[in-house]
Amino acid sequence: MNKEKRAGNEPYIFDAVKGKNYAWCSCGLSKKQPFCDNSHKDTEYRPVIFKIEETKKIYLCICKQTNNQPFCDGSHSK
Repeated sequence: MNKEKRAGNEPYIFDAVKGKNYAWCSCGLSKKQPFCDNSHKDTEYRPVIFKIEETKKIYLCICKQTNNQPFCDGSHSK
């Protein structure tokens, strides 16, 4: 498997909307970080699709090192 590209060193914080599906970039190649723009096309990576159950602020991983995809677990600071 190719090594994912580190896209940053801080989480992406935003207000997620209840009932909405999101596609998190797992390869680090997307120009729309942290969301997938299909830049993974020629890799074995695929986006992580997730649905928000309640409107709330969430922290998405940008460094791609998290053990809790797509959410930041602080791996960027380790």
